[in-house]
Amino acid sequence: MEFIFPSKATKPPRYKCGTTKICPENHFAFKMASGAANVVGPKICVEDNVLMSGVKNNVGRGINIALVNGKTGSMVDTKFFDMWGGDVAPLIDFLKTIKDGTIVLMATYDDGATKLNEESRKLISELGSTSITNLGFRDNWVFCGGKGIKTKSPFEQHIKNNKDTNKYEGWPEVVEMEGCIPQKLD
Repeated sequence: MEFIFPSKATKPPRYKCGTTKICPENHFAFKMASGAANVVGPKICVEDNVLMSGVKNNVGRGINIALVNGKTGSMVDTKFFDMWGGDVAPLIDFLKTIKDGTIVLMATYDDGATKLNEESRKLISELGSTSITNLGFRDNWVFCGGKGIKTKSPFEQHIKNNKDTNKYEGWPEVVEMEGCIPQKLD
């Protein structure tokens, strides 16, 4: 009688942050998701470290931002800014303090756009965002860029709030994104 043991190869490998592939050398793995309606908060993970989530109780309505050191991949700061009932000034002040070489990850929850003005949208576009200019009421948006980036970031997903296509009543479906961020080597 012969015993057949299941091969360990049948289980898919686990990569950092639960991404679907391994990142090359000198890159940081990341995975993130916007909030789900006004119920489940966004989640931001870099290099297998969950930086922001509902479980960590450090997310909130509006725009959720995680700052990561571009050389080490370690967390610098996390904050959220209420763009429905809050004021845009603290967001603008925060964006102006971000140092060159910092990786910036942003995810919306509930409504991330109502209080945005031209100055705040310009500061976010300077981090590499192209969708921030069109971000509207209750849109879902995730973005990863950097301070001092010279190009537009390839890491951005945006779903418009549209009552005909929304998954949840009043909100579009969650947007998720993963990838490999180049490490700042200089």
